[in-house]
Amino acid sequence: MRIPDHLQRLLSIAAAVLLIALAATAALTEGHGFAGWARPAGVLVGGLLAVRRVPFPAVVIAATATTALLRLCGVS
Repeated sequence: MRIPDHLQRLLSIAAAVLLIALAATAALTEGHGFAGWARPAGVLVGGLLAVRRVPFPAVVIAATATTALLRLCGVS
């Protein structure tokens, strides 16, 4: 079975949109409410580093450290 090229592009875009929506939901919510500012800040730092093609372990460590430091400073 052959899928037309335009449909393949649409499916790729749809997969990316679903992944971004899942990441945003996980970053912004905890239970039934807002997760606070520390977690989205860590996700933002990780996303920026990933876009700049920083090695994955460094992205994870930077995102985690950002979230932890903000929480240590009292930012929820």
